[in-house]
Parts: sequence; C-alpha cells; structure tokens
Amino acid sequence: MTPLEIGGVTLFILVLLFGAFSILFGLPGTIIILIDVVVYATVTGFERIGFKVLITLLILSILAELADFAVGMAGAVKFGASRKAFWASIIGGLIGASMMAPFLLGLGAVAGGFFGGFAGVLTVELFRRNRLKPSLRAAWGAVLGRAAGICVKGGFALIMIVITLSSVYN
Repeated sequence: MTPLEIGGVTLFILVLLFGAFSILFGLPGTIIILIDVVVYATVTGFERIGFKVLITLLILSILAELADFAVGMAGAVKFGASRKAFWASIIGGLIGASMMAPFLLGLGAVAGGFFGGFAGVLTVELFRRNRLKPSLRAAWGAVLGRAAGICVKGGFALIMIVITLSSVYN
C-alpha cells in the first residue's frame, strides 16, 4: 500500500469510530457510518464493498434511527452534552477499549470504547441529575429509556462496523 492509501484507510476507520462514538451525544452516528462507507466504496470503485453490503448497511441504519425515534416518542429525553460528559466519555472509552481489547482484539477495542464511553456519560449525567431540584429531574423511566435507546443504536453501529471491516479486510 502506498502512503496515500494508508492515510485514506486510516481516515476511513477513524470516521467509522467517530460515527459509533457520536451516538453517545445524540448525533446520527449510523448515518455518519453509512456515508463514510459509501464514500470509501466510491473511491475504491466498489472493489471491496459492494452494493449488497451498502444495502445491508442502509437497512441497519434505518432500523437504528427508527429504534431511536421510537424510544424518543415514548417520552425519553435526550442527554445534554456537557463538557464533563464529553471528557468522561473519552476517559471511559479509553478504559473500556483497553479492558476489552485483550479479549476480543479489534472488536473488543471498538465495543469497549463505545460501552466505556457510554458508562462515562451515564455516570456524569446521573451525578448531574442528583444536583437538580426534584421538579426538574427526568423520571427514571425516561433516563433508562434513553440509555436503552443509546445501547440499541450503538449495537446497530457496532454491527455496521463489523460488516464493513470484514468486507474491507476479507
């Protein structure tokens, strides 16, 4: 591989990871992953990633966004992204990735990074919730509903990443 190709693949993988990590803050991470894969497939001439993989990722992305929308319609509130939550997600992501990588290698690093980051955000937000007046706090059902929505959407994102990287490196 030439240095330009290595740089392109590195950027591609970093955007995949950014897409998975952005779900923690309510961004449409599955759509970011899908766009990244479409751009990569186009640049490489659909050599490694074909139309079947793209259609599969499109369906998974739609299902993930529908699941998130369904949880939102059920009354779950979105977490506000504070500076402390951002840093807690980065620290939790690094800890989770370093703990899971020895067991599952690359998949463990991605999954551990996502779930560690999720644990960091959730911890900071729960502490922030306790400082609010009782009338301003979200109900436990709403907090748990949003946490479930993030986990479901993150699960879809991890599946999309596994499908994509197995297509690229197969």
